[in-house]
Amino acid sequence: MNNANSNGPSTSVTRPLGARDIKTLGLSALGGALEFYDFVIFVFFASVVGQLFFPPDMPEWLRLVQTFGIFAAGYIARPIGGVIMAHFGDRLGRKKMFMLSIMLMALPTLIMGLLPTYATIGYLAPILLLAMRMLQGAAIGGEAPGAWVFVTEHVPARHTAFATSTLSAGLVAGILLGSFMATGLNYVMSDETLHSWGWRVPFLVGGVLGFVTLYLRRYLHETPVFTEMQENKALSEELPMRTLLRDYRPGVAISMIATWLLTAAVVVTILMTPTLLQSFAGIDRGLTLQANCVAIVCLIIGCLSAGALADRIGDGIVLMLSCAGLGITYFYFFWLMHHDVTLLFPLYALVGFFGGLTGIVPAIAVKSFPAAIRFTGLSFSYNVAYAIAGGLTPMIVTTSIEKLPMSPAWYVAGVMSVGVVMGLFLARRHYHYRAQAAH
Repeated sequence: MNNANSNGPSTSVTRPLGARDIKTLGLSALGGALEFYDFVIFVFFASVVGQLFFPPDMPEWLRLVQTFGIFAAGYIARPIGGVIMAHFGDRLGRKKMFMLSIMLMALPTLIMGLLPTYATIGYLAPILLLAMRMLQGAAIGGEAPGAWVFVTEHVPARHTAFATSTLSAGLVAGILLGSFMATGLNYVMSDETLHSWGWRVPFLVGGVLGFVTLYLRRYLHETPVFTEMQENKALSEELPMRTLLRDYRPGVAISMIATWLLTAAVVVTILMTPTLLQSFAGIDRGLTLQANCVAIVCLIIGCLSAGALADRIGDGIVLMLSCAGLGITYFYFFWLMHHDVTLLFPLYALVGFFGGLTGIVPAIAVKSFPAAIRFTGLSFSYNVAYAIAGGLTPMIVTTSIEKLPMSPAWYVAGVMSVGVVMGLFLARRHYHYRAQAAH
């Protein structure tokens, strides 16, 4: 069995990050930000899109259900697209799939901005919208795992966590960019203009920027790890998925649990909390959205900080500290907001910072698989776990909150407790490996 904890055959461990590494991280993070912007911009304009792409006499609740159903379809396509692209990424090269994923996102996003509405082509409009959304989902399923593998196989092994945290920060920045775009357009445009043509702007901008990023990624090189495996004929001789499920099930389990931690940190504390505070704590919508933007900025800072620290003291210790911090601060934050909003901004900022654990989750997953099946291992574990946890978490939280008002906080605290235990396991394993290496 290959050593799943190394980056590859000849990755330098000791050299510092160079200008070429910084360029690779920068372009990769930029692409990730724009892809996530393209993926999430739909939800910011869901109500407008619903009114334009479904019959005008349809009940409002049904229109929203169908619109968010199209949004959710993107999540369903994530595991399928991710596993397929990962298979070819392990057989044909990381860069090819890295280029394909951004094109597969940019093209449907651009088309969505040009689609005729229900008033023009009837029921064909939502069908085409659904098809474009499925393509976006397939693209995002390959982009995040592919980007994490790409950057970690470029940088020295001792900077793995910082590399993945840079990518994670870029993905979160994409969500922030989508929020800024929606806020800006709602501020400068009337409702009439927004419904007439303004809603097309964010999709067209996202599509065009995606193709700009595709052009810039041409200047990136295939990873040294994959190139060496290709030269040494060390690529997986059988289906990477078969090797993964036969020999690396512990790595899959660790990666899926780590992804569960990520979904709790992002889906509950960042995406759902503003709505929960508005609906169940009676806090003003504008105030919660402003605080949410502050939390997202702090999440980006937290990602980078967690990655840099993990490379110095180990993933396990940082994961323990981050999970404990997030579980405690979010519980207190959510409880206090039902009584007093004075500390809304500083406490939400602290929650966002500890949510930076999302930056080291991919580093843990990357180290769980050998280079020959790394893309497949990470993509399968991440996308399947995200589809399950990301789909069930909102249902669990919202269905239980009526009887248990603190259910979001209890859920996050419970998941973070699992993270503390896993962090302890990883820390002990890390020091065990170091002790073996010393002897």
